[in-house]
This record gives sequence, C-alpha cells and structure tokens, in this order.
Amino acid sequence: MATDQLQIYNGALQKIGKGRIASLSVNEEARRELDSVWNDGGVQYCLEQGMWKFATRSQMLDYDPSITPEFGYRRAFAKPDDWCATVAVCSDEFFKVPILRYSDEAGYIMCDLDRIYVRFTSNDASWGMNLARWPATFTEYVKTYFAGRVCLKLTGDEKKANEFNKPRGYVELAESTAKNNDAQDDPVKFPAPSSWILARRNLKSPWRDGGNRSRLIG
Repeated sequence: MATDQLQIYNGALQKIGKGRIASLSVNEEARRELDSVWNDGGVQYCLEQGMWKFATRSQMLDYDPSITPEFGYRRAFAKPDDWCATVAVCSDEFFKVPILRYSDEAGYIMCDLDRIYVRFTSNDASWGMNLARWPATFTEYVKTYFAGRVCLKLTGDEKKANEFNKPRGYVELAESTAKNNDAQDDPVKFPAPSSWILARRNLKSPWRDGGNRSRLIG
C-alpha cells in the first residue's frame, strides 16, 4: 500500500507512544515538530544512506564544454540536481565497465572521457521522493528516523530517545533491515570463470554451451 506524509508522521508518533494527528494542517506540537524534521531534509537524509533501487536513476552525461580544468582530469560533468548519492560511474551504457579514475568535486564528476554513464540515488519527485514507490521496509526506516528525531521533544523521555538513536538502536536496525531487503532484489550474479577453464575452451567459442549462462554453477 502506498504511503504518504501523514502516514509517516503517524507511524513515527506511534513508535514513541503518542497519539495520531488528524491531518497535516492541525495546529499541534507533534505536527510542528515532524514538519521541522521533514523540512530539514529528513527524507533526504534517509535516501543518502543507501543505494536504494526504488530511487536509483541512470543517465548518460556529456562533458560540460564551458569548463576547462586547469590541471588533472580533462573533462567536467555536471551532476543532476536530484543527485543524492553515487551508485555507479561507468564508461559503458550497460554499466559493466566502472571508471576507476575520476573525482567528485563540488557538483561535478571529473574524468578524462567525453561521455560517461552514471547511476545515482535520486530525490526527484518521480524517484526517491515518490512515496508510492517506497518499499515497506524503507517506509518503516523513515518512520523510525523521524521518531528518533522528535522523541525527546515530544515525550521528555531521554532513555526512550536513546533507544532510537544509540549505536545499533532502533534507527540503525530499521536502516539495516531496509538495506537487506533492498539487496534481495539484486540480479543473480554468476561466478567468473577461472583462467584454467578459459584456457580449455575453444578460442572461437568462449562458451561451450553457446553462451548460455542461465544456470547457476553449484
């Protein structure tokens, strides 16, 4: 079921033992405190903590001809405005060849190629900030993070607030659960063939089965 901002607020309040709010316009302390976290980049913070698949965007970038570096890498690529965190920087459109020599400087990717392919966690309204795309575990992570931010203010209970924010506390555990769930959606990875196996194969046909690698190797 798709989530929305009010559900995040009420989920956070439930976690700290406070009552629900009826809407995002009620004049209540709980709403004002949660608004403060939201407007202070609360969701952005959660997006920046992982390479979330639901928020991952792929783009082809050409270098910016208006920028000529004085030294070092020859090309500068402007990062999109919705860039939260780097997932991959590659030289090919299939993201099989990572670029190992590049730097990330003040909103630019610097390297020596004229074109690069990037994947990044996006906070665009159609990607990371599209709450309808959020998996349940990420939604729970955001609720828990918001709860940790407002717990002390709304409850006055320092011990309870510490349970959220301490190392391996509720927030870190919720983040870990969301990342583990996200990792389960990775495509199956096949083991690379050893040099001994490659040496025994027909040079004209890299794979004896005609290139079929649909079977896992046990």
